[in-house]
Amino acid sequence: MIATRVLTGDALDAALDDVARLRIAVFRDWPYLYDGSLDYERAYLQTYRDSPGAILVGAFDGPRLVGAATGTPMEDHASEFAAPFAGQGIALERIFYCAESVLLAEYRGQGIGHRFFDAREDHARALGRSHVAFCSVTRPEGHPLKPSVYRGNDAFWRKRGYEVLPGVMAEFSWRDIGETAETKKPLQFWMRAL
Repeated sequence: MIATRVLTGDALDAALDDVARLRIAVFRDWPYLYDGSLDYERAYLQTYRDSPGAILVGAFDGPRLVGAATGTPMEDHASEFAAPFAGQGIALERIFYCAESVLLAEYRGQGIGHRFFDAREDHARALGRSHVAFCSVTRPEGHPLKPSVYRGNDAFWRKRGYEVLPGVMAEFSWRDIGETAETKKPLQFWMRAL
């Protein structure tokens, strides 16, 4: 049985290097194709150290972290993620941002993704947030590295009450596998009211 635990404060901080390694491993796959480094990850994950409203939900197989889901109040996350909400009629202070959700392949299909969302949505409610949002990378349909068999998460997200926010997109840069420089990627926002 895989245990999930909510980590905040010092416990969250202590787990971030393990989260970094998970992100590097899981996000190498489609559609992210991320060629990450521990140094980049440590800088990126600083947001969770700095935000008093941050949460990390860890999935543990014994003492080993095999999955993680993170989140912060939207105004505490990178400005590239907050800017697309200008003019949407919802103050950033009402939105909780669900960021990473990474799980090693051999642990998928056991309900852990639901536990990740349940814990982050509960945390958002406890912070007085009225909406939860996240974004997903979009890649061109004919991308040469797209696997011939790929099942996305859209049906899972819709089952949980999330809907695409038409026209609400972010851009974020990272280095793809096989590339030498970072390039901007479009990210589609999804949201639901709590």
